[in-house]
Amino acid sequence: MMATTHALIGLVLALPVLTVAPELAPVAFVAGFVGGLAPDLDLYTGHRKTLHYPVYASVATAPALALAALVPTPITVALAVGLAAAALHAVADVFGSGLELRPWNGASERAVFSHYHGRWIRPRRWIRYDGSPEDLLLTGLAAVPLVALGGDRVAALAIAFVAVSAVYVLLRKSLATVAERLVALLPASARPYVPARYL
Repeated sequence: MMATTHALIGLVLALPVLTVAPELAPVAFVAGFVGGLAPDLDLYTGHRKTLHYPVYASVATAPALALAALVPTPITVALAVGLAAAALHAVADVFGSGLELRPWNGASERAVFSHYHGRWIRPRRWIRYDGSPEDLLLTGLAAVPLVALGGDRVAALAIAFVAVSAVYVLLRKSLATVAERLVALLPASARPYVPARYL
């Protein structure tokens, strides 16, 4: 899925805080946003393995949510929402495509690495690839409650992310060719640092 999809879903996870403890909503929105994006910081170093923890992050979310419910402070709420967003990101990637430059070809059987199981989980391809029309639909659906309930700043961010996502969807397939051409221009000394899917 697109990073924008993950970020908006992370923001959606903060909406219950807006209802229950509105004074903690700003920290919840920031935590949901960061948690939704954070797993993809491993994009160039062991993508969907280094920072993706579908099992461990999900297990850690339960006590974090309980703690935030019992002791709602900025720290406990940020931890709970951030962990929930990161866990949902890792789990959601299982329902997307595998790791490859052109995921619409469906050649990769590696969606997300499960550290608990010690193996890669195969992609389900419900969202055929990041930047697919169904990915954009999911982004749009996540934006609806944010625009309706999130306030001006969150609504503006959601609308901006949907717009950026729409452009990415239009360009997605051609970007794979652009990436290949750019990698071909790199000096040989830089190539060991380029993810295998780009070579």
